[in-house]
Amino acid sequence: MSNRLLVFLAVVVAALLVVPAAFALRVHVRVEGKTQTIYGSAEPTLSVRANALDALESASAAGEFYYHVQTASFGRYVDQIGRYLAGGSSGWVFKVNGASPPVGADAVTLKDGDRVLWYWATFGPTGGPPTLSLRAGPKRNCYRVVSQDDAGKVKAARGARLHVAGRSVLARTGSACLGAHRGLVTATLKGAVRSNAIR
Repeated sequence: MSNRLLVFLAVVVAALLVVPAAFALRVHVRVEGKTQTIYGSAEPTLSVRANALDALESASAAGEFYYHVQTASFGRYVDQIGRYLAGGSSGWVFKVNGASPPVGADAVTLKDGDRVLWYWATFGPTGGPPTLSLRAGPKRNCYRVVSQDDAGKVKAARGARLHVAGRSVLARTGSACLGAHRGLVTATLKGAVRSNAIR
């Protein structure tokens, strides 16, 4: 084999290895389990191929947790993440940028910077549980917790609790200040999916 041919083959192989990475999206991913965060409390950025199901695959690889996809007459759906198998009125659902898309995860095309949340939900007559989003407040060491419904509609998460370093502070209006602290802050509210974590 000539040197020219070897060089050409080396260039082709290198190009094939680089091309998939060039088309990867950078997406924030978090997975909230039934009783605890499974992956990405601070919503790390991952390389994702194209859709919300790919985001779960990237998180699974990064966090080394198990998930399973079932195929049914209506399409593919995630029936297990970690230890919990979907059944009855409970199962695994997702949101993109705070809202639940009306299609399956493999049909939701993502773009750079999107936020994907997978979470365990028990559904009732009004739908699934709200999800919490924690944001920095206007002052240092102050935070605001909002609750988002399936449509992504936001309201103050009144009565939420902020947690940091073993402490818990009530946010009666959905906002509270913690004073000087170290570590990541999270929020919880009965009946809602726990929040992301921020500093």
